Order: sequence, then structure tokens, then C-alpha cells
Amino acid sequence: MHGFFLESIAKDFLGERLRREADHAVSQLGEERSLVPESLQSVSKSYQVFHHLYVLSIGDSVSASDPKWQTRLSPLLASDRDSLVEVEEGGRHLLVYRRHFSWEDSNGVLLIGEDFSQVEAGLATLHWWVGAVAGALLIVLIVLNMLAVNRGLKPLRELREQLDALQAGQRRRFSVLVPSELNVLVEQLNRFMDDIDSRLQHSRESAANLSHALKTPLAAVTQVLRGNRPIDDDRRLKLLVRIESINAQLDAELRRSRIAGPNMGRVTHLMNDSPRLIDMFRGLYPEKEFQITYSNVDRDQIPIEPHDFSEMLGILLDNGGKWAKYYICCDIRLLTEMLVITVDDDGPGVVESDLPRLGERGKRLDERHPGYGLGLSILTQLAARYAGYAQFSHSSLGGLRAKVTLTLAEGAR
Repeated sequence: MHGFFLESIAKDFLGERLRREADHAVSQLGEERSLVPESLQSVSKSYQVFHHLYVLSIGDSVSASDPKWQTRLSPLLASDRDSLVEVEEGGRHLLVYRRHFSWEDSNGVLLIGEDFSQVEAGLATLHWWVGAVAGALLIVLIVLNMLAVNRGLKPLRELREQLDALQAGQRRRFSVLVPSELNVLVEQLNRFMDDIDSRLQHSRESAANLSHALKTPLAAVTQVLRGNRPIDDDRRLKLLVRIESINAQLDAELRRSRIAGPNMGRVTHLMNDSPRLIDMFRGLYPEKEFQITYSNVDRDQIPIEPHDFSEMLGILLDNGGKWAKYYICCDIRLLTEMLVITVDDDGPGVVESDLPRLGERGKRLDERHPGYGLGLSILTQLAARYAGYAQFSHSSLGGLRAKVTLTLAEGAR
């Protein structure tokens, strides 16, 4: 393509130059009417020096810069069109411009040509040089591209090595500088591994807590059952209390083990899950009224695992249903990166000095209702998993206000 375009440009350039020379020669013929043949013959030698040639025909008179061209180009004199013609002669490539004109009472034709072979030879040399330079540049570009790809893939090789080390238990996280396109992938992998470590740690803590909490009551029950003393009503009641305590501990730890936490890729549908819970607690506490309001909720889906949301809202509603006299109000507020759940009740409330103690594990401030003081503790742990917190204060209804704030930003832990 390079050679074709260069040759086409050269032909256009030389053809235009020959046309101008023909126009100039014709204008000279018009000014020097008495010296028509001589005006061209006088420059015939210079024409040949500069690889030019001419053939002039006026009426029946024909002259040429070289007799051989008169014979070879005479067929071109018969045409009546001005045009650029290519002629092959003895291995030479000629460009000939044909120009028609009128001189006195006769018609004339002027052929002006140039040897294009030397131009072609120069173009061929230029073409090979351009090809050689282009080939060299192509090789350089290929080498640079291979180096760039090799350098770009180096972080992936390091990532693969760290994956092998991770599988062998030699490391716990990825620490590799990767291209910006892979930053999110590495961050997500690190977050995923941190989440697995956190779950493993919670599982171990739960197993240890359960073992510690159940060892004493199980030993006491076993001792009573193995003893020879008869089991009277008082001892039976104590055994029942012990067994119920064991059951409560098991239930609490199972609830904690179901905590999924963020980064699970699942979402809660606020307008579907929260009304369902409200209806359930209306059935559990039919003598009390549950109301729910939504503030600034402009979307239905939020990045909170559905079971975690149901657990937190269920603990708040159950706590309100136990202590309220008649009315429980729940408000769900959705901010840009925060979810705020507020539950107010009209119950007896909690004295100011005891508010900071709410949420402590196993802490019960009032023994009038059944329970083991584990619900608000689980609520606090759940909120912490979502980079949030639980607050307790006095409600405008006269009872307790429980407020849970959760972070919805991606990556909250």
C-alpha cells in the first residue's frame, strides 16, 4: 500500500508538472510564430539531459527531440484528448502529456514526456527503506509489548504464589501490589479471608463459651441423678431450672452461630421483611399494638443478610412486646450509608444508672419476665458485625428507646 500510494502521488505530481510545461510551450509557440520548430529544437538537448522529450505536430509537419520518439509516439498524435499517457519503451517507463492547440490556421498536438523509470527506482529504494524501518519498529514494538505484558503479569504470578502459600497455611492475607484493575479483586479476597477467619474465631469462642457454661450445670444434674437421695419437688424444680438454663445457653449460641455478617452477597427487602416480622409479633402479643413507620426509605434492598436483619429487628420487637403496657412503635430510617432502627415502648423503662448495662451478656435488670438476658447481648454483637452499635435511652412514650445504627457502606465489618 505504501508503494502504491507513493507511486500514485509521484505520477500526479509529474503529470501536473508536464501539463504546466506543455501549457508554457504552447504559449511560447503563440508568441514566436516564425520560429515554431526551432523554439523546441533549441531546447531538445536540455530536454534529453533532464530526461524530457517532446514530439510536436502542426498540420503536416512533425518534429521531435529525438527521431526515435517521433516514430514510437506518433500513434499518440491521433487522439483528440488532452491527457496523461503511460508508455513502455525498451524497459523504460515514460509519462507523456498530450496537449492539443491551434496555431495560425492549423491544429497542433504537443507531446511532452519524462522518463519515469528513475523516479520508480528512487521510489523502490525509499519503499525498501521504509519497509526496513517499519520492520525494525515492529520488532521493537513486539519486544516492548512482550516486556510490558511480562511486567503486567508479574503481579499475577506473585498472586498465584501467595495463593499457594495461603493453601499451605504459610500466610493469611494477600499483600501484593497489583494493577488498578485487580485492586478490587485482591481487596475482596482479603475481605473474604478476614470474614472466614472471623467466623472461625466466633465458632471457636462459641464452642469454648458453651463448654464453660454447660460444664457446671451438667455436672450438677449428673450428680443429682447419680445420687441415692430421692428427688423431691424442690430438687426437681432446681433440676428443671438447670436444664432450662442449659437450653437457653444452647439457644443463644445457636443464634450467634447463625450470624452471617456483611459481605455475604445477600440483601434484605425492607418493605417485605419488616412488615412480616411486625405481623408475627402482633400474633405473639395480641393485646399490644405494634406500629411501624419508614423514614427516607427510597429503596427496598439493603446490603444486610436477611436472617441478621430479622434477628436484630426481632430482638427489638420482642423486648418491646415483653415490657410495653400497650404500645410499641418501630421506625426504620434509611440514610446514605446508614440504617437506623428505633423501637419505643410505653413500658416502665430502665433507670438512668442501668442504661449502660443493657446489652451485657447474661445481664437481667428485671426478673419479672422470663428470659436469660441474652437477647440484647446478641443484638449488640450483631450490630458490631455491621460496624454499628446499639444505644438505649428513655423513650418519649415513657418506656425504653432501643436504637440500632448499622453501616451499609461496602466493606463494613
